[in-house]
Amino acid sequence: MHPTTIGRLLITGAALAALAGCNSAIPHKDEAFASRAPADPAEQQKIRGLRGMPPVLDPKDLYAADRPDQLSPTVKDFPSRVYVPNTNSDTVSVIDPKTYKVIETIPVGRQPQHVVPSWDLKTLWVNNDLGNSLTPIDPRTGKAGKPVPVHDPYNLYFTPNGKYAVVMASSDRQLVFRDAHTMKTVKALPVGCYGVNHADFSMDGRYFIVSCEFSGELLKVDTERMAVTGRQKLPLDGAMPQDVKISPDGKKFYIADMMADGLWVLDGDTFSKPSLLPTGKGTHGLYVSRDSREMYISNRGEGTISVFDFKQDRLTKKWRLPDGGSPDMGGISADGKVLWLSGRYNSEVYAIDTATGAQLARIRVGSGPHGLAVYPQPGRYSLGHTGVFR
Repeated sequence: MHPTTIGRLLITGAALAALAGCNSAIPHKDEAFASRAPADPAEQQKIRGLRGMPPVLDPKDLYAADRPDQLSPTVKDFPSRVYVPNTNSDTVSVIDPKTYKVIETIPVGRQPQHVVPSWDLKTLWVNNDLGNSLTPIDPRTGKAGKPVPVHDPYNLYFTPNGKYAVVMASSDRQLVFRDAHTMKTVKALPVGCYGVNHADFSMDGRYFIVSCEFSGELLKVDTERMAVTGRQKLPLDGAMPQDVKISPDGKKFYIADMMADGLWVLDGDTFSKPSLLPTGKGTHGLYVSRDSREMYISNRGEGTISVFDFKQDRLTKKWRLPDGGSPDMGGISADGKVLWLSGRYNSEVYAIDTATGAQLARIRVGSGPHGLAVYPQPGRYSLGHTGVFR
């Protein structure tokens, strides 16, 4: 959620030059995709992916490249850090996950919402929503570069082929497809709904599902055509859809809804009416475990995390933060042992043991912590948000 943004800044040559230095070329294929040998060629042929998209490693598991500590050569030497955007403080707190201490506070633009890994894994983009800019951070050094003017960047995704960045321009009511390297606008797509904010891509990358927070709607978007092909109103008055995540087998999309207090379960291919799975008050963020067996669901309104088992197709556990809190967005450590979540209304970050649900640490940060990124994480490439890897 955020207030209406104002003004529009033009991208300057100097800013683009700075961008090119931080997020230059797509990594060499031996570098970007070396984290796991491809699956059997016969299996690969079953998935006719988006043109230019890396082959699906396992048609039964979209997250096959995300196993514990399976880091790409691109990121294997990056220091492990947790980057926390503080929306009210206009800063990013940097946490050392070994000590649970804030080791640096980086000034950024106005109202940073999410820290987003680039498709090529080389840059972290801080989405300064009301600052109408993206601040690049070099994850090798932790240093911030010159901000790049981009209007209304509430959230940021990348197409699976690495060709486009997709800006979730929430207040502008647009999906803005930009060149993934220069950030030059290729197509601004009006969407009609209010509050576009989160998304995830189908297994073949040919479409993605988008949540519209303020009008309670879902969109289906053709990736290559950059066109909305489906739109539906969620079957609940006052629905406020948030994070979106696809199941490991690619058959279902799960959409967190903070007013429905649960997950909408959607068949993305048919885009038929979804069903609701109650999880807890203020359902918000969704994170798949390193073994692809479970999904962690943050319930911001009650200070809990629900655990969903994909194979059993049901909720199996609920963990409660011992002193309450407002668990929001985050990510999972490279080894899969710790779930990191921002405490949106409590100026804090939570570290949670994924084996037991025990709180390992509670760390003070700036005001309004939101879409934190744990980095690096396993995976061949990033689809954006706080770290959606394939």
